[in-house]
Formats: sequence, C-alpha cells, structure tokens
Amino acid sequence: MPQGSPPQTGEPGWSAAPPDRRPEAAYEQTGAMAAQPYDEPPPRRAEPRAEYAEQPPPRSRARQEARQEARQDGRQEPRQESRQESRQDGLPGGRRDTRQDGRQDMRTLGNQETIVSDAPRRSRRRGSGAPPEPPGPPTKKDGGGGGGWRRFIPSWKVFVAGAVVLAAGLFGMIMVAYANTPVPTTAQSEATAQQSTIYYRDGKTEIAKLGFKREIVPLAKMDEDVKNAAVAIENKTFWEDSGISISGMARSVWMTATGQQLQGASTITQQMARNYYDGLSQEVSIKRKVMEIFVAVKLDETMSKEEILANYLNTVNFGRAYGVEAAAKAYFPGRNVTAAKLTPEQSAYLAARIQQPSWDHDSPALRERFQQVLRNMAELWPDKYGSLPQTAKFPKTRASAGNDDLSGLNGYMVKEVLRELKGRGLTEDEVKSGGYDIISTFDRKLMKAAQTAVKSTMKAYNMSTEYHAGLAAVDPKNGRVLAFYGGDDYLTDPWNEPFQSTKQAASAFKPYVLAAWLQAGYSLKSYVPGNQTVPKVLPGQQKGGIRNSHNVGVSVDVVKATAASVNTAYVSMAYALPGQLEDVKNLVESAGFDQQRMQDDVDVHHYQFAIGSALVTPVEQAAGYSIFANGGTYTKYHVVEKVKLNGKVAYPEQAVRKSVIDAGVAADATIAMQAVLQPGGTAVGKGLGARPAAGKTGTNNDEKEAWFVGYTPQFSTAVGFYREQCMTKTGKVIPPQHSNCPFTKKGSKKFDGNNPYTRPKEVSLGFEGAGPPTIAWQKFMQLAHEGLPVEQFPDRAEVGVPENIVPSPTPTPTPTPEDDNPFGSDNPFDDQGGRDDCLIGCDNNDATVPDDDVQNDDGAGDDFSETNPDDVGLAGQGSAPEPRTSGSRPKSTKPEDQ
Repeated sequence: MPQGSPPQTGEPGWSAAPPDRRPEAAYEQTGAMAAQPYDEPPPRRAEPRAEYAEQPPPRSRARQEARQEARQDGRQEPRQESRQESRQDGLPGGRRDTRQDGRQDMRTLGNQETIVSDAPRRSRRRGSGAPPEPPGPPTKKDGGGGGGWRRFIPSWKVFVAGAVVLAAGLFGMIMVAYANTPVPTTAQSEATAQQSTIYYRDGKTEIAKLGFKREIVPLAKMDEDVKNAAVAIENKTFWEDSGISISGMARSVWMTATGQQLQGASTITQQMARNYYDGLSQEVSIKRKVMEIFVAVKLDETMSKEEILANYLNTVNFGRAYGVEAAAKAYFPGRNVTAAKLTPEQSAYLAARIQQPSWDHDSPALRERFQQVLRNMAELWPDKYGSLPQTAKFPKTRASAGNDDLSGLNGYMVKEVLRELKGRGLTEDEVKSGGYDIISTFDRKLMKAAQTAVKSTMKAYNMSTEYHAGLAAVDPKNGRVLAFYGGDDYLTDPWNEPFQSTKQAASAFKPYVLAAWLQAGYSLKSYVPGNQTVPKVLPGQQKGGIRNSHNVGVSVDVVKATAASVNTAYVSMAYALPGQLEDVKNLVESAGFDQQRMQDDVDVHHYQFAIGSALVTPVEQAAGYSIFANGGTYTKYHVVEKVKLNGKVAYPEQAVRKSVIDAGVAADATIAMQAVLQPGGTAVGKGLGARPAAGKTGTNNDEKEAWFVGYTPQFSTAVGFYREQCMTKTGKVIPPQHSNCPFTKKGSKKFDGNNPYTRPKEVSLGFEGAGPPTIAWQKFMQLAHEGLPVEQFPDRAEVGVPENIVPSPTPTPTPTPEDDNPFGSDNPFDDQGGRDDCLIGCDNNDATVPDDDVQNDDGAGDDFSETNPDDVGLAGQGSAPEPRTSGSRPKSTKPEDQ
C-alpha cells in the first residue's frame, strides 16, 4: 500500500498518521518476531506502523510469490480464503475470534481485502499484556546444527572432564582403601602347624602322625642357593621392588576377572602375605587380590627383605612338606640333609615345585620347570651360575614320602579316619597340613584283641592266604567302632575287609525279619512252618523252592525257628507281614544298611532277601545288631570321636541316632537270639559263660560265606569269612601275593590292570558259621570283656499276640514211617549232619536243583568288588513296619512318627 494512504479498519490512528518509527521498534513492543531464516532475512521497508497489517503466517511459498506479484502489479491479492475462514467462525462483521488459534482479531471492511504487508510478521495477540511467544530454534540450510543423531554425542571436552573426575574418584577410593588396610600381625595357624596326629580313643596314645613336621629355621641356616633359586623363578625383582609387580599384578587380576586360569600372587611378598598372615583368605576374587596387594606394599615398608624371604621359605608348600627345611628331608635321601646343605641342583628342584606342589617327584612338567629355574639363575647371577643350565643334572629324590606310620594295623585305622573326615569336608591334604589332633574311636587293646582272635583261629584251622576274615566291634550305645581286623599290614595288603568287603549275610540277616515280625504286633509264641513255606510257592522263587538242611517238624515256634535257623519259617514270616518284604527292607535301611544294595537284592532275589541274600559288610552287621543291644536305637557307626585344633574342638563327634524298633521288641528278639548259643541252637556251647550273650550264625550256599554276629550290652561284634582262589584264564590256580591276586606276571608285559594275569574266584570255605566265625567271635568277646562288669539284658517283654501261620503241633507227633517218607533215606530234614542254615537246594543229591539255579551263588559273588566308600556308614533311611492292632501294640518307631 502506498505510503500516506488512510489507515485501514482495525489500525490505530484513524485521523492522523502515526509518527515515523524505526522498524526495530515494532518488535520491541509486540514481542519476538516469527521465526525466519537467519542467513537470508526478508527485505525490510521503512514504513510507518500504520502501513503494517498483521497477517496470518504464509501458507506456502507459492502464496508468498503470488502476493509479491500482486504488489508489483499494483493490485491487491484476493482474500477469498480469509473471508471464508471468517464466515466459518460465525462472528458478525467477518471478525474472527483468535483466542483459539493464538492470533489477534482481524477486521475487514465489507468485501475489501486486507492489505498485505511486506514487513516481518509479529505474534497476533489481543494486547492483553501476556508475554510474547519465544522464537523458534535457528536452523541451517544444510540441516546442520544439533539436530539428528549428532545431538547425542557429547563434545570432547565432556569426555576429558569425565575422565578426570573418574580418575580422581578412583584414586581417592584406592587411597582410602589403602589407608584402611591394617598391617597383619597374626600368623595363620596353618603357617606354623606341626603336622596332624591321630590318637586312639584315650586321646594320648598316638596311632600316626600325618604330614611332615614343619621346622622353622632362620634365613642364615638356609643355603644361599635355595634363596636365589626361589627369587629367580618366583620374583626376579624381589630385592628391588616395593612388594608388588605392576605387570604381574595386572596379568593376575585380568586372568582372574575374565575367568581364565588361576594366577598366583605375582611376588614373593604377596605370596608370603597370603600364606602366612591371618585375615587373607584363599578365595579367587578381585577383592582378595586387591587386599593382598595393599598388604604386600605395607609389609614391604615395615619389614626387611630378609624377613620376608625367611617367612616365605619357612611356610611355602613344596608338596610333601611346608617349609624348606622339612621339604629337604622329605625329598632328598640321606640322614643329614638340611636346608643349610642343599646343592644348587637340589635348590632349583625345590624352587621348581612351588608353582605346582602336587607334581610327582619326577614328573616331566617338573623337569621342565627345573630347567627354567636354572636358566633364570644363570641370567640373574651369571658369574655364579652361568654354566649351571649345561652342567646341572636332575637331582635324585625319594620315590615316596615314607610310610612308616602306615605299616601294620596303623594304615587301616588312618585310612578309615581320613575317609570319614573327607565325607565331612576335611581333605587329606588339609589334615596333613592343618596341625589337627584327631581322637579316633579305636581302642588299642581291642585292636590287638581282634587281630589275635582272628589270626589264632585261622592258624588253628590251618587256613592259607586264600582265606579272608573281617571282624568289626561297635559300641551299641553310641555307634563308635572300637576295634576291627582287616589285615596284618596295610603296606602290603591295603584292602580293609570289615569296611570294604560286601558278602551275602546268609542267616545272620534273619534277626531283622524277627524284629519286623515283633514290631508288626506278632509274638514269639506264634507257630510258623517247619518243613515247607506258606504259601508253598512264593513269588519269584527259583526251581526247587526254599528248604531247610535239617528236619524240625511241621510246626515250630519263633524262638525255635531262630535257634535252629529255619529257612521255611523265616520266609513265611516275611510273607505274612503287613507290608511283606517292604517291611523288612525299610527296617534294615533304618538300621544303617545301604539302600541301593537292599533294593537291588529284593528286585533280584525276592524272598531270598528274608534269609540273607543281600550283600553286607561286617561293620554294617555289627552296627545293625546294636538295635537289639541298645533298646531299639541305632547310632550311625563312625571312627572319629572329635577333631581338635589349637586345643579347641573343630569337628565334634557325629553320632546320628534314630529309633528303629520298640524297646520291648528288642528285648524279645534278644530272647530268641540267646537260644542260638544254648542247647538246640546252631552255636551251642560257644557263648560267654555266665555273661549273657546273643547272636546268630549264617552260612551261604556251598559254604562260600560264613558268619557269626553277636552282642552283649557292651559290644556288638560281627565276624565273616570267605575264600578266594586266584585263577588264570586257563583255570590255573596261582597263590595270592599278600592275600591279593596278582594282576601281572613276572617277565611278561602283556598283563596289566585292564588285562590281569589272574582273577579272584570265590570257592567253598569247607566250614559253617558255627565253626571258625563263631570261635573267633567268642575269643574276641572274652578278651574284650576282661575286667568289665557283667551286664544283663532286659527281661522278656512279651510283645504282640500269637499269629500262627500253621497250626501248633500235637503234643505227641506220630513218627512218619520210612516207607511213607517221600525223601527216602536221604531225608533233607534229618537232624544228623545237616548244615545249620543253607538257603535253597541244600541237598547235594537233589538233582532237581542244579547249582546254576541257586540264587545266592548266581555268579555275581565271584567278583569281589569294593563298596562305594561314600555309601558305607550312612544312617538308614527306612522305617520299621507299623505294629498290628491286635494284642499289645508297641509304639510306632517310624521316623516320620517321631
């Protein structure tokens, strides 16, 4: 619009034109102008304020160009769109309420069109005094600036500032941690332990010392060569560094943090700090590494290098011994070997062992490490050791650490103690280096008595080395193994018979069926089958069924069935139980027998399980019978009474107890087993005189295994015998070597552990359980009870009610005529000359029952395998059968009811 034209409607100053103003004034009063490109601002015209008409922002670049052309042509741009919008607003006079869209009211005159101004646009508001709207952000033509992904990247200044702050924070934290790390002053007990000692149960008499005695010697009494060798291989910069190696430290921390191979302490000072001082754990962690570094630096500031090296060489692990003095005596032959008299080669050997103490005394890896020590010594001290790598020879060492403390009976006791402690988390290496005082349960007098009883019996029967015997005696009140016999010399025959040999229990297993019978509510007065089982055919039985070796009549009571070891009676009793074999199995598992072995035997042998087809060890049997000697309570058998460290108990006794049967049941079962040693019993005349005793014999098919297990209130003892011949593949019998079958042949290289020269084959003993096993038991029990008071068994409890499986016999049974005897002259039930408790097919003339069908000699017994040591001695997990409701009902002894 030309300058000087009258103002349009809605503009100020209708009568006179406003004074001229600079263009900037308009923006100062109306607020920030609309966003415009900064690099190309639109041209401004110095026009009075009246010339400026506030317009809505341009809708498009095409619209702006149209307006420009209209001004150049001297005509106005039609405002059709503006009028249309005004009409849509529904306001009179074409006015538009701009409160909703943020623009000022605009008036139009009729159909006149609003003048289009070329001035920069301002915010359209009503002049209500509200603050102006802020300008939009500036933009660049090329799209640069803070837009897009670049705005997320901080500048390099931020990076530098952050790094500085982080470094300062870490440094501060390190300094605080370092300042708060105390210098240790207390040595670890392991660093000064004087080996471990195993004692008999008196706590005074030594059985053996384990590990090598640690002898602390001053640095002056260590040869210069051993000092130099240790420095050369473990810490070349020891005499110059500040206790740590930056490169070694970084490598150690990195390898630990990334889970790669374990890196040891990088310097001698760090190793000494970890091995000697209390408060530094052995865990593999960054925290421990950092702590170790701080302690090493502080020790280097407070101790001399000589003191550090002396502590290190007196405590470091060399494998067989801790400390250089003990290690020198452990590895090198000779009486006068000490740390002060070591040769350069011997010194290098000991230094080479520090990295891996578990290496064998002449392993290839150790030899290579030995050469590296020599090279390092020559590098550090060329004048003294320059030619050593070329001239030195690998030193002569002892093949073993010496086994003097394991000879004779000692080795058997030591190994059982170590086995039990390992199960409690204390390894053999920890025992040998921990300085423990271990009090075992073994009684020195009783150990000698066990050996005497067995060996004298074997000598009396002229038994060769093919015969094996195991004896175990347990205190029934607490489960402590007081004595055992498993061999004469551990170094030549390390197999421990009573703990490792598993053999079929035969009829020595029947008392557990008796206990289940009484616990079920039945009494000793019950009558049970004497000549055949009820039912006659039992589930799973083999051809020929289960029979006896002697005639006891059609019907016997439970006491006579026990005394005479009647197979048919006991199998029928097991069948008549409420839970049948499951009741018996649960009870023996509660009495400490291995669950898996029991279940496997039930699966294979079925009702033979009731008369002793299961595999057991003598120590299991001795502990199992303790339920009868101790009022129905079983205590897990064990060989360690306590372990002490520095005068305090570190590992207390583990005596796990559980009630298996009622006390009345135990008392009545004892009545039946006392009859075994009385007239009419299988072991008559072999009791303990006026001292009450009870027990049970056991003889397997073909007399391959023979037992006697018996007890008094003070001792429960089991004795078992078996015989093995060593046979080659061709059937040739070879004499055993120290009771072991040789697996190699002198002069031949074709035989080894995988292809043995001979294998053991179990053969007949030639005697029954009432023979040597009972005699050996009697001898031991007489020696064991010397000087002890006589203790009585509880009185008969008369638990339960009679449960007659068969009718009671008539008072005067009529003898069966010989013509009517279906067995003829070879009556298998004849009392004369029969074996006491054969399982099945016991008549050698019975052609219907071949040896191959005898389940207790199915071939599996020919292999005499070691039991799992981890399974031996575990408390049973089974439960006694629930008593019957009839008669006297003893309280439940099931673990879940306790």
